[in-house]
Amino acid sequence: MTSEEALQKFGLPAAPEDRDEIRRLLALEIERERQGESGEEMLRTLCLQLFSLGYPEDALLIWEAKQSSFNAGYGLDIQFVCGAGLTVTKDYLSQSSVLESSAILQYLAACDQAGDFAKWTPQVTIEHYRSYYGL
Repeated sequence: MTSEEALQKFGLPAAPEDRDEIRRLLALEIERERQGESGEEMLRTLCLQLFSLGYPEDALLIWEAKQSSFNAGYGLDIQFVCGAGLTVTKDYLSQSSVLESSAILQYLAACDQAGDFAKWTPQVTIEHYRSYYGL
């Protein structure tokens, strides 16, 4: 599947009923990225579609995608981790027992302090990428 096909199939924002399939495809794409076989655009598209659903627990999988390679680390927006919004995501992560949660919280705090979330909302990101993809 290509990025364009994913956009056609799942849309932006994606539909909640497609969440499990998007998560499954993203997990496969993360493995491909770790092996140096992925295309960054597909990784970005799937992260964006999952982000668009707004589930705070998806922050962990999106973070995993961001950490899957050097290029993904810089190429995937940190805002993708916060589909439920910055405050809700931070609240979820602060209560999570997953080891990576504290690292994500520290990274988010640094990005927030640097102004990466100034005047930001999930809808701003969705609209930006709808324009980017010509939707």
